[in-house]
Amino acid sequence: MAVFTPIELGDISDWIARDFNIGEATAIRGIHGGIENSNFFLDTVLDGKKQEFVLTIFERLSAEQLPYYLELMRHLADKGITVPKPIANQDGAILFSLKGKPAAIVTKLPGLSRLDPEVKHCVLVGEMLAKMHLAGADFPKTQINLRSLTWWQKTVPQVLAHLNQNQQDLLASELATQENFFASSEYAALPQGASHCDLFRDNVLFDPQGSADTSKDQLGGFFDFYFAGTDKWLFDLAVTVNDWCLASNKKDLDPARFNALMDAYQSVRPLTADEKSSWSMMVRAAALRFWISRLWDFYLPRDAQMLTPHDPSHFEHILLSRKAI
Repeated sequence: MAVFTPIELGDISDWIARDFNIGEATAIRGIHGGIENSNFFLDTVLDGKKQEFVLTIFERLSAEQLPYYLELMRHLADKGITVPKPIANQDGAILFSLKGKPAAIVTKLPGLSRLDPEVKHCVLVGEMLAKMHLAGADFPKTQINLRSLTWWQKTVPQVLAHLNQNQQDLLASELATQENFFASSEYAALPQGASHCDLFRDNVLFDPQGSADTSKDQLGGFFDFYFAGTDKWLFDLAVTVNDWCLASNKKDLDPARFNALMDAYQSVRPLTADEKSSWSMMVRAAALRFWISRLWDFYLPRDAQMLTPHDPSHFEHILLSRKAI
């Protein structure tokens, strides 16, 4: 989350009061972190009670693409999955225009991120990810993962010139391998549906229940669904594992976290035989996706307040580790 389009309280106070039933806007502040949209915490007061929301201005996604993400969040929230729920205005709309760009307001989830997760956190994430997949199975809208193979093929030529020869060879070779995998009958047989596709540690909140003891953490929820899409559930699981289950060297998988997350996921939705046989290729695909996107953000950045690009080499090392599995 970053700020590309600055917003001040005076820009929205009349709009909030006129178009919504969430009270008077009292404060707005930019959210640091992330790289795609402009995000703000929005405080309001209704009948003397403080409320908290998140306001997002979308910098890349179009108004035609956004209903998928917003309606998916509403669908999941209505099914009991703890995700931000879009706030409708008095006309029932959940997508708006602000400063000439698409915008939305969603509920703010409780809790904080655990950037150094314990086994317990991996269990909670694995269980909820499987429940989310099943809850989204009947979501009627479909939209491809916009950061999948077609985007990789388009983006790799733009970043190759910035890499040394070994990196160029690795990137080109892995892209070719994944093109073959995506064209295979094994890949086609994998179950799919609405997927988060970006479930990193900083996109999950845990509610400490008023205790400093992390063993008492409860899942506060999943958020930032703006990379979501209709994709293979195994890809979603692989993306999650590649971030949540890292060993201390930040590239290999930690067996305790990995087994905990996988067992928890499969306690809700057991993997199919095709998924099990495709696992090694899919964790490589997940690593490749984020190496490419971090190369793109690092070498071809956009201007933004509070924007810090991630280190691309992190996922280069993860890809090399997953190739050795």
